[in-house]
Amino acid sequence: MSFQNLGLSQPVLKALAAKNYSQATPIQTRAIPVLLEGRDLLGIAQTGTGKTAAFMLPSIDRLAAATRIPRPATCRMLILAPTRELASQIAESALAYSRFSRLSVTTAFGGVPIGKQRRALERGVDILVATPGRLIDLVEQRYLSLREVEILVLDEADQMLDLGFIHALKQIVKLVPAKRQTLFFSATMPKTIAELAGRFLTDPAEVRVAPASTTAERVDQFVSFLNQTEKQALLTMMLRVGFSDKGSMERVLVFTRTKHGADRVVKLLAGSGIAANAIHGNKSQPQREKALAAFKSGEVRILVATDIAARGIDVSGVSHVINFELPNVAEQYVHRIGRTARAGAAGVAIAFCAEDERPYLRDIEKLTRQKIDVAPLPANFTAEAERIRATRAPVSLREERTAPRHEERRPRRPQGQRGRYASAVKPAGAGRRRASRG
Repeated sequence: MSFQNLGLSQPVLKALAAKNYSQATPIQTRAIPVLLEGRDLLGIAQTGTGKTAAFMLPSIDRLAAATRIPRPATCRMLILAPTRELASQIAESALAYSRFSRLSVTTAFGGVPIGKQRRALERGVDILVATPGRLIDLVEQRYLSLREVEILVLDEADQMLDLGFIHALKQIVKLVPAKRQTLFFSATMPKTIAELAGRFLTDPAEVRVAPASTTAERVDQFVSFLNQTEKQALLTMMLRVGFSDKGSMERVLVFTRTKHGADRVVKLLAGSGIAANAIHGNKSQPQREKALAAFKSGEVRILVATDIAARGIDVSGVSHVINFELPNVAEQYVHRIGRTARAGAAGVAIAFCAEDERPYLRDIEKLTRQKIDVAPLPANFTAEAERIRATRAPVSLREERTAPRHEERRPRRPQGQRGRYASAVKPAGAGRRRASRG
């Protein structure tokens, strides 16, 4: 359906025309009229289907129509995102869509100095995109009040819960007005999300454009079975010669379970003459932005990422997603492969499955209700793997096995951050040590 037929205002339609957007996606077609009426909404859709525009366009219309000026240290619309990258992506979209509506937009997330964010909030802001931890910091330090919030949005709500933000969300909801419009958007619908929606939403409309936890329709999925010690060799071979007849590997996103694993893959690829960057929770915000910019521009065609950092990777043209390690939470697989085949394009997802990861594969196939095709190892794989292994320094498998399995959910609190609230789950035996703010 054309955006012209959805009841949006001329300033918003003008902004869409400037981006050459004319046809709405299914989630946009169904969500926008409901949100223009002011109703709460629970939206379930695959990644890459246009969820951001689905909630941003009607919200901009409603904010602009009210012609209110935000009071100092307040915001009118609050959008919560689980990661810095996703918050930045949403803010970029908000700026583009509101360019003719004269609304102010700013972000608040960890990993960068808080002073600039404080100054941006002094006069008040129409749209604030934030991660829960940094938002709590600003509220506790009295640089922000949530008493004026008219629209509350939780994007990637399932990831919020997976990262341990449930207590932060409960605290935030207590600080916003009871009379508000609340929107949940998620790619998956576990039971915990349904329970949270029941608690926070009031008589919501529900919009589903795909069954919960389904994978992108245009993604060809494959799995290769091999030993853990052979994965680096297969990855190196694949990046050099390509994968089957599924097109060239123009832009490749590689997933690992841990930060240490991501850095190790990059280092070993460099030893084979293949350039790659890593993006994960231990990287500073400038490092993450630089790596993502190089990936977007094509300067570096391989990006190795962990799940926590990948939610904001909205890059067109990702041809292949490689699960170097299968996620131990099946829903993460859906989000990972959703980084390719975006906006109607086709894509390929390949999983490397070691013997001890077969239970993860079974969980994934049960969740997605589909059997993943097996891709046999190359005919010359054994000899080539031995050759690659002989040309690089040995890596201790024990080092990989002893890396914390859930380290991405419990990142170390950056030095210098203050505040009494830790939004992520505290590691067992951590005493008074506190978790990261995202």
